[in-house]
Amino acid sequence: MEDIVQIKYALDTFYFLICGALVMWMAAGFAMLEAGLVRAKNTTEILTKNITLYAIASVMYLVVGYYIMYSGDEGGIMPNLGVLIGAENAPEDVLAGGDDAPYYSARADFFFQVVFVATAMSIVSGAVAERMKLFAFLTFAVIMTGFIYPIQGYWSWGGGFLSEAGFSDFAGSGIVHLAGASAALAGVLVLGPRKGKYGSSGQINAIPGANLPLATLGTFILWLGWFGFNGGSQLIVSNIADANAVAQVFVNTNAAAAGGLIGALIVARILFGKADLTMALNGALAGLVAITADPANPGGFQATLIGAAGGVLVVFSILALDKIKIDDPVGAISVHGVVGIWGVLAVLFTNGDATIGGQLLGIVSIFLWVFITSLIIWTILKAVMGIRVTEEEEYGGVDLSECGMEAYPEFTSSKN
Repeated sequence: MEDIVQIKYALDTFYFLICGALVMWMAAGFAMLEAGLVRAKNTTEILTKNITLYAIASVMYLVVGYYIMYSGDEGGIMPNLGVLIGAENAPEDVLAGGDDAPYYSARADFFFQVVFVATAMSIVSGAVAERMKLFAFLTFAVIMTGFIYPIQGYWSWGGGFLSEAGFSDFAGSGIVHLAGASAALAGVLVLGPRKGKYGSSGQINAIPGANLPLATLGTFILWLGWFGFNGGSQLIVSNIADANAVAQVFVNTNAAAAGGLIGALIVARILFGKADLTMALNGALAGLVAITADPANPGGFQATLIGAAGGVLVVFSILALDKIKIDDPVGAISVHGVVGIWGVLAVLFTNGDATIGGQLLGIVSIFLWVFITSLIIWTILKAVMGIRVTEEEEYGGVDLSECGMEAYPEFTSSKN
């Protein structure tokens, strides 16, 4: 019996770690997607933001965030404050068996959770691209990953009041994606749009990205990483029921992404008369966000429809935000925020235990907490250190002003 327990523990730990590694690879997806959707003169800076925010998230969640998220009282609003991630599971506790015995390494759980908080922060970087100061953004990342995200994460996954209220969000349509988009929206409102995006007579000027092959690669990377994002959230794979559930999660995740892309592409073709690649890419991501709240319960066709609805919704959301002059260069607020809300509500159609009251409470609580606290932090940063580069720096590109190098230098000179 002890051998069986040890094998199950090792298998579930290994599965958890591999899924975490897949989610970590999503950081590369966000970096490539955003680098492809910004102009060439801003590429180095956005890459610097993405790799640095991952490092900051890793440190802050290790030092304080994980403790905040998983060390509070059941049903509470404010978590306990503390540092570090606690001890590893003792062998005797694992071998004791029973429902209370750990199923996988505590360190594997930490690693899986830390890549989620980095994902939430990655959502912010694209929305504020091309005009924000690098170190203002990184300062916000410290607060977001160490405190803002973990507190709302405690409310649900950590056993807080949303968990007690029946809020259901399997892998984080609300907890991760809506949270990241809420912080992004607050930043965009304080920051303002890019110069030249909106004309004085109300026209909307397109600002194309520099590298659509790179953006497409980034989308494929995110699509791949999402199998770990949703599949790992099943937590274990060492018995028949959970193994079957993991397989269904993978099928539904893929189906929703496909549905989202097709839905967005069709709507773009109807509206614009052309196949818009950027809308198709965002449609795939919208489908993935939509299914994340409940990838286990639907059948494959139902998952496709949920994703397709997300793909349709994201096109109209991107257009609507532009009309009210909310400038989001990569569509992050629409993909992760608006469709994140749809994903949380879609649970009502797939999970009979979910209630509309619990889902709405989760949406409102997450949005208000993250948006208001982020708005306060962005406003303080604006007053203390400034968050926007100068008009001259924006015109020349933040690569040179913030990083001192270009991603695509056209000419080089040397002296013999």
